[in-house]
Amino acid sequence: MIETLGRWLGAETPAELAWIAIGLGGQLLFMMRFLLQWLASEKARRSVVPTSFWWFSIAGAAILLAYAIHRADPVFILGQSLGFFIYARNLWFIHVERRAAAAADPGAD
Repeated sequence: MIETLGRWLGAETPAELAWIAIGLGGQLLFMMRFLLQWLASEKARRSVVPTSFWWFSIAGAAILLAYAIHRADPVFILGQSLGFFIYARNLWFIHVERRAAAAADPGAD
């Protein structure tokens, strides 16, 4: 069964099959961010980008970047590298905003 799956996915070795599984896992995380964003927007009845969107983005980008490096794909590496920093920067902005809000209203907790 594993050998058939490996052939179907184009993996010639168990290690390549493991890397394909890693890449698919990263892609699944990346896809989940859109599902979470859609559900949050439906719940709010307006466009919303929840913090979890950025966490799934950075996790998916990190795993896909590792996969791209393993595959030595410069286009994929460049695309995931840039995204990784953008997602991290958005998380930083959220952190700073929450810290400022907590400092402005210390009794809010």
